[in-house]
Amino acid sequence: MRAALPILIGVSIMLSLAMGLRQSLGLFMAPATQDLGIAVAEFTLAIAIQNLGWGFLQPFSGAAAARWGFRPVLATGVVAYLAGLAVMALAQGAFALMIGAGLLIGLALACTGSGMALAVASRPVSAAARSSALGMVSAAGSVGALLAAPIGQVLAEGWGWRAGVWGFLILGLAMLPAAWVAGRVDRVPVPPLAQGETPRMGVALGRAMSHAPFLVMAGAYFVCGLQLVFLTTHLPSYLALCGQDPMLSAKALGLIGGFNVLGSLFFGWAGGRWNKGALLGGIYLVRSLVLGLYFAWPPSEASTLVFAAIMGFLWLGVAPLVSGMVAEMFGLRFQALIQGIAFMSHQLGSFLGAFGGGLLFDLNGDYVLAWQLGVGMGLFAGAVQVAFALRGPPVAPEPRPAPA
Repeated sequence: MRAALPILIGVSIMLSLAMGLRQSLGLFMAPATQDLGIAVAEFTLAIAIQNLGWGFLQPFSGAAAARWGFRPVLATGVVAYLAGLAVMALAQGAFALMIGAGLLIGLALACTGSGMALAVASRPVSAAARSSALGMVSAAGSVGALLAAPIGQVLAEGWGWRAGVWGFLILGLAMLPAAWVAGRVDRVPVPPLAQGETPRMGVALGRAMSHAPFLVMAGAYFVCGLQLVFLTTHLPSYLALCGQDPMLSAKALGLIGGFNVLGSLFFGWAGGRWNKGALLGGIYLVRSLVLGLYFAWPPSEASTLVFAAIMGFLWLGVAPLVSGMVAEMFGLRFQALIQGIAFMSHQLGSFLGAFGGGLLFDLNGDYVLAWQLGVGMGLFAGAVQVAFALRGPPVAPEPRPAPA
């Protein structure tokens, strides 16, 4: 752990800012739509494009890291992030938002987000310490929201939403040195091939796509993305619709980030001791129940903060569990690629959570049907994940015999 510490610190800072800034973009939805004269669905389409681009580009960034190393991929992601924020701050319509907040930040997150960061963190530590290290890096991914959400809200209220986005860009500059230090992981040798592990990228990908435990995990991950991005995108709008103080949104997002630190640390620790798949399904079940209870009654400041604390504890705790399961099933050589495939499913759900939530709001004038669908899908996904996990811990797929 001591030798790995600079790499873990660098990747933690990068992930913290990348996730914190992205998670707080929903603060600008109401003022940006009013200023630009666009519909809520057009803003949420930009966020949906971001999530879809992030998901579909994640396997390619993982493949690029396997071929050329992590450092060039991380650096490319940071530059794309800063460019996306600049385009968003200068936007004069929905198209520019879709390019800046959508495509560019989506590309950036594929290179700097949790999938890539946890693949970096997996390599320089031992197998025994891996789950805890992943939990610590995931926890760092929450700290950025504690900083970004209040700063963005204060700047937006005082000088307009564009000032908030420029403030985010200035914060994002710190990702450059952090990504460079994290790139030292390229000097760490890849562990020798385990029994049944393949050195060929295409073969590893084929095994993953025919391995039932991986496919179940990836399917449940779809619903995870739907729920989380629905909240980060639409919670500020929902609270404003209910007549709550605008600062309550920033407090809630910040509290999610704070409790996410505790949850990520806990589930990173727990994943080293208990069945990761069962823990993952349990998160989906509890999260869905809490989501349903919160939206079933009109929100208050107290109920919103309690809800944010519970959801924060259950937020990114899934990341060390998913990363740990992929490493157990397929090894470290192509972890970023295979994890990227699972994350593509997550981001398809994120697209539906962001854009679908905005579309249902524009059609119905409220979020009732949107949250009901999210709760029902989450309960189903959690139940399937738990039931499948109880069949046994994830195992590596058996290598297929070579054709005669």
